[in-house]
Amino acid sequence: MKPNLIVILVDDLRFDETGASGHPYMKTPHIDRLASEGASFTNAFHTTPLCSPNRASILTGQYASRHGIIDNVGRDAMSHRLANYHLALQSQGYETAHIGKWHMGNDASPRPGYDHWVSFRGQGTITDPVFYENGSEQKVPGYVTDLLNGRAAEFVGRKRRQPFALFFAHKAVHPDVQQKQDGTIDVSTMQGYVLPERHKDLYKGCEYPARPNVLPLEEVLKQKPAWKELFELRKAPGNAAFLAGLHTGTQEEIRLRAATMASVDEGVGMILEQLEKTGKLDKTFILFLGDNGFFFGEHGLGAERRFPYEEGIRTAFFARYPKLLSPGTKIERMVLALDIAPTLVQLGGGKPGSQIQGRSLVPLMRGTARKWRDSFLVEYFNESAWPWIVGMCYKAVRTERAKLIHWVHREGVDELYDLEKDPYEIDNRIGDAACATLKTSLQKELRKLVAESVGL
Repeated sequence: MKPNLIVILVDDLRFDETGASGHPYMKTPHIDRLASEGASFTNAFHTTPLCSPNRASILTGQYASRHGIIDNVGRDAMSHRLANYHLALQSQGYETAHIGKWHMGNDASPRPGYDHWVSFRGQGTITDPVFYENGSEQKVPGYVTDLLNGRAAEFVGRKRRQPFALFFAHKAVHPDVQQKQDGTIDVSTMQGYVLPERHKDLYKGCEYPARPNVLPLEEVLKQKPAWKELFELRKAPGNAAFLAGLHTGTQEEIRLRAATMASVDEGVGMILEQLEKTGKLDKTFILFLGDNGFFFGEHGLGAERRFPYEEGIRTAFFARYPKLLSPGTKIERMVLALDIAPTLVQLGGGKPGSQIQGRSLVPLMRGTARKWRDSFLVEYFNESAWPWIVGMCYKAVRTERAKLIHWVHREGVDELYDLEKDPYEIDNRIGDAACATLKTSLQKELRKLVAESVGL
């Protein structure tokens, strides 16, 4: 019997912003249940740590170099033509649904591959959003997370004879910041992090301990010379005011984000309740993750997710499916957002197409994977959303041991980190003679991965 398939995606969620992944005070009992009754993938990563490209990577199983959604600009036509895994699932007999943020193209109209569609334009709004559902756009009063939770729970609780596949994409925990069609930010609409009344005082006074790589800017720039212009631009009056409006890098920002997750967790609980009520829980594969990472002041960064450091590319990644996963399983091999599409196609009884670059996680979940990846590519393309990141284009390779970052538009500013000795990426070893062999091997691996990513 084919399992039902649910992917729950949270916008801008850091790898440690759940109880199960180590947040010091956040309580997410329903999300934690997925991990305790299933598996935690402890080394899960994004290959382009940015909303639109990574969402397209999840749905296609492809690197951004191949699927073509390389930034957050409104690529509406391209987003209607993605090789979305839901198309395959429809052919395998699934009823498919997208509920929530799409953000690959700014129009809200239904994309191919879905029998049921609820979405909104671009980033959407946190309060009183305009949803495209039932064939038209309409303003709906309420808090967007609660509204989406209700629609997702209703969908999974329906009586049906065929299996279903739900892609449930929250706007949370992203602040209320709107984009124009060209991808730039409309500062006049910014409301920042918005909470429902019941959660406004949640976690008041709680402290998040700084990681060792929260360092003075002068120390960061010694190791990361590519960033000098970036930090100068962030100080410009308009940019500084915008960052301050988001409580960037402060304890209040971290608290607001944690409180925002309370509504997300409630929604997971609603879905689990509906599945239990209808006898479908153990017949459903549920996957939970974020769409990119986020920085809390590490390496001097805040209001950012685009950079290839661990805080930007790691994600919480939990799966529950008793048929394949025993309670409390820990899977330590490197897995990618690209792996989701082939996994769900295989679980649905199909064979992943040759265009898919990710790998099905089914062998890892079964414990039968003899060979797995030793490296992966991280790539970021120039865009204009924030003025301080224009020109910050890179290709990076990460292995179990190390990471090499090549800044495409700059010379002599690459970075090399020995992750075994320096997991916080503080000491750039690019010019260290003792790391010359490692650097050469990583450069060779990066060239290979870049060629493979575009299909050469």
